Amino acid sequence: MRKLTTLVTLAIFAIFSACNTQQTTTGQQNVLASDTLTKHLKPFDPNLPTIGLLMYNGVLQSEVVATSDVFAKPTEAGKQVFNVITIAETKNPITTEEGLHLVPDYTFDNCPKLEALFVPSAYDMYAQVHNDKIVSFIKEKNSETSYTVSNCAGAQLIGKSGIADGHKIVTWIGGGEQLQKDYPNLKVQDDSQVTYVKDGKFLSSNGNLASYISALELLEILTNEEHRKFVESYLYLDRLQEWEQ
Repeated sequence: MRKLTTLVTLAIFAIFSACNTQQTTTGQQNVLASDTLTKHLKPFDPNLPTIGLLMYNGVLQSEVVATSDVFAKPTEAGKQVFNVITIAETKNPITTEEGLHLVPDYTFDNCPKLEALFVPSAYDMYAQVHNDKIVSFIKEKNSETSYTVSNCAGAQLIGKSGIADGHKIVTWIGGGEQLQKDYPNLKVQDDSQVTYVKDGKFLSSNGNLASYISALELLEILTNEEHRKFVESYLYLDRLQEWEQ
């Protein structure tokens, strides 16, 4: 009788343990499933204008983040205004200069139509300027964009592509003289005095945190001054201007 009681007890315990294990496993599966259901926090809406952020290994991450920061913000009423996507030559993760690993949303082959393309920089632009696929992609997208923006040494890719010949452009502080020598058809501005410039559809800045300026300026062009001010307040940019303790 004792043996029978012991066996029944063990059986009940095994069933109870199995149920708990199943519930735990199912719960874990549900969490994993929910984490991978969507690729973006904001869905891609084909009815919205799309802002494209070019990426490549060694890119300065602030120049990618700045644009994303500005254009991904909703309206004051919480409405999505733009699609913000990252683009690279392949689907492989890229590594920024600072060490972050970023997975691109699209490649050069399947990139959707863009309202604006942002071209960032790296400390060493040799590989990018000599990458025919990157240069060709910039040329191709410029034919459909309303605006093409370069930050910092991204101006070298604009120069290499030839798309902004005859237009004003600014690059990183100290890089203007060489940029003018390399691409004499550009109207390179004095980077010691000029932080941001717009000439027709082409916008450019000194890069790094100045990339917020080019992004905010274009944001205002594509929306309005009120939305720009809302985004600035959303980002606490006033705290950067008045940050005394």
